[in-house]
Parts: sequence; C-alpha cells; structure tokens
Amino acid sequence: MKKTKIEQTIQLINNQISNKSLIAGSRLPSVRQLAKQLHCSVSTIVEAYARLIAEGVLESRVGSGYYVRGKSEPMPVIETDIHYQREIDPLWISRQSLEAKNEVLKPGCGWLPTSWMPEQTIRKALKTAAKSEAVMLIDYATPHGHIELRKLIARKKEQYQIKFQLNQILITDSATQSIDLIFRHLLVAGDVILIDDPCYFNFRALIKAHHLQAISIPFTENGPDLAKFEQALSLKPKIYLTNSGIHNPTGATISLQTVYQISKLVEQTDLMIIEDEIFADFEYIPAPRYASLAGFQHVIQIGSFTKTLSAAVRCGYIIADPKLIDDLIDLRIATNFSPSHLNAEIIYQALMDSSYPRHLDWLKKQLLKLSNETIQKLKTLGIKPWVIPTAGIFLWCTLPQGVQAAELSKLCLKHGLILAPGNSFSQAEQSEQFMRFNVAQCIDKKVFDILQTAIQQLQNSSIENS
Repeated sequence: MKKTKIEQTIQLINNQISNKSLIAGSRLPSVRQLAKQLHCSVSTIVEAYARLIAEGVLESRVGSGYYVRGKSEPMPVIETDIHYQREIDPLWISRQSLEAKNEVLKPGCGWLPTSWMPEQTIRKALKTAAKSEAVMLIDYATPHGHIELRKLIARKKEQYQIKFQLNQILITDSATQSIDLIFRHLLVAGDVILIDDPCYFNFRALIKAHHLQAISIPFTENGPDLAKFEQALSLKPKIYLTNSGIHNPTGATISLQTVYQISKLVEQTDLMIIEDEIFADFEYIPAPRYASLAGFQHVIQIGSFTKTLSAAVRCGYIIADPKLIDDLIDLRIATNFSPSHLNAEIIYQALMDSSYPRHLDWLKKQLLKLSNETIQKLKTLGIKPWVIPTAGIFLWCTLPQGVQAAELSKLCLKHGLILAPGNSFSQAEQSEQFMRFNVAQCIDKKVFDILQTAIQQLQNSSIENS
C-alpha cells in the first residue's frame, strides 16, 4: 500500500536519525522550510512532527522549534510464566487463552476463531458510526443507553413472548459488567447464591470477588435438579445465576417442564433468577426462558454481542423490573458514569446490516457440522459427550477411565494446547473426569494428535504406578 506524504515524511526523519544525519539535540527545519524542501503542504509537516512528538522521537521547544530527543531506554517486555499448578483456578483458562501466542491451540477457550467473525460488517458499521452526529461521537450516553439498540433488543425478544417496556432495558459495557452491577446492588458479602454445577467458570470468579456463599445445584440434561433446587431454597438464597438457551459448559437445553417447575418454586420466595443469554444467537429453536413464565418480578435477563459480532467492541444489556433498572442506573453512574454510546452505535449498525442474518446462519451450520465431526474424532480417543447439543459451540465430555482432566490439561499445555478441565466449572469439584471442548477451535488436527499422545502417556503412567 502506497504511503501518504505524512508517512513518507516520518520515515525520512526516522531514517536521518538512524543514519546519524540527525542526532540527539539536533534542530529540525521549521515546518515551512521542510514543506518547501519536500514540495508538500505545511499541514503535512505539522502532522508529521506532531506524530513524532507523540512517539517520543521529537520534542517541541516554545519559541525555538523542533528538536531530536535523546534516545530513551525501551520498556522491557517480560514474558509471563505459565503456572501449571493453576489448572483448576476458574480464571486460569481465560487468562491463558488471552495471553497465549497465536500458534497456541485453544479448544478450551470460549470464543470463535477470528476468521469466523464478521470483520467486514464491523468495518462497515465503524464507517457508518463515524459519520454520526457529534453527540454520538463525543457526548455521554443517556442513562438507559442507546435507544435504537434497546428497540432492536425488544424486537428480538418477541420470539420468546416476553413483554416489557424500553425503560426496562439498560445498555452496559458487557454481560460480565451486568452481573457485577447486579451483585453490587442486590447482594452483600456472605449472601447465599445458587449456581449450576457445572456452570460458567467466570460466574464462580465473580462470586468469589464479591465474597458470596455459593450453593451448587446439579445440572441435568433437562436443567437444574428440581429436588436439590427446592431443598436449597431453605437456605434463603438471594439469586440463582444460570445460562438460558444454551448452557455453558454442557451445551444442554433446559426443558419447558423444568422452567415451569422452577418458576413455580420461585414465586413463593424472594429469589431473583439471573438468566444469561449470551449464546442466544446460536440457537436453532429458541429454548424456554424463565422470563416468559416468571416475569421480571423474579427474573433479570442479561446478554451481550461478543460471541457473534466482536469481542473488541464491548456492549451488553440488562432487562429487568423498571425500579431495579433505575437503581442500577444510579449505581452505574456512581461507578462508571455512562456506557459507551459509540460502541452501542457500532453494534446497532452491525446488527441492522443485511449481512448479519446470513452470518448467523453460516455460523450455526458450521458449528453443527464441526460438532458432529469433533464428537467422532474425540470418540476415537475414548472421549464421549455427556449430551449431544442441538446448537452452540461447546461439548461437555467424559474422559477415558483413569485420565484426570487437571493432569491432562497440565500435560497438553506444555505442548501448546489449552484445555478447559471440568473442575474449573464445578463448585463441588466433582467433574475431574470431564472436559469442555470448543468445537470451533478443534479444526486443527494437532489438537487430537496432542490429546492422543497425552492420554496414552497418562494411561501408561497409571499402569506403571498400579
């Protein structure tokens, strides 16, 4: 790509510094002199000098001109050591996946490959957002957040037959921030909260950060164990935190009967259900929702657009009772003041683009195909799915007899493979024989080669020890 005149000027000055034509303390020509020498505009030189000042290459002295700065010591880049003993820490998988180099394989992470994401749709949305009025680009958002995005969210909820007003939607920066806000407002340290077992490991991390007492409810193929759930209500829990639609990590879908039974139990209590819908756009057929049966007196819905659009443009939402939304707005203003209006506009434009439905359709077909292929490849290694998901990106699998997930994860990490061991998702730590696999990250044959070698090594070691 041809360089602009500004970039050419910057390169010229950097080259002169490199070959010692300009040394520390050297005075550069005035902007007018250099513009005349290079046959370009004064504004070009002004911008080039400004960028070099920002980079620490030049400095401006009032009334004197521009000078080459002395060479500064570069900041050392310190490689983070991998702590293998953290393989069960709920934050371990996310941190290792985020810090890992590009060549590291990540079947344990919770997102799609970059190449699967709608890059051109995001670029188009960025261009459209950049042409917005100044109020969109510069000012704070209104307390509830982007109104057109809230209207779009409300339309998307019509398929679940959930009725609510626009003032019941609060735009946030992410689903994680949404949970954090709700926890801050509704809970204090020591409060009892119910979670699925297994559940999304970041739920456990948030619970720990807020010093809450978590009670785990065994999660079955149809949803939470009803008897255990009813029994746990005697402990006066404040919140039940769960995934609706597609469950993480199991990929299971809750049954209508279970939703009905849980909703009836909750009606007699002060319990609030938080249903996280972050994987809703992967569904082929919408699963039952607690909000459809229990209403927003007992349900808070949260979600985001990270999984299908962009993890870089952070935007989420909360749907709840109007009074609770008002309280959450006050708390958000006190702690974060305002959501990102620009992020919300970019997400809105991307969702409204005609390419987005086609992108979703392609994603769902790819995931279904890869899910079937991954199941077959894992079966050859003695790894079997706990349930066959109807949609989504996850497989929750049992490992071969005698193979512990933590040990397998530790061994595979040394060979550049990040896995998601079962007990990272289990409050009761009863999932040492389970592993979560992201089918979209299992395309590379190396994933299965490394797994096979590691499993054989662990099984041989077990035989020798016995």
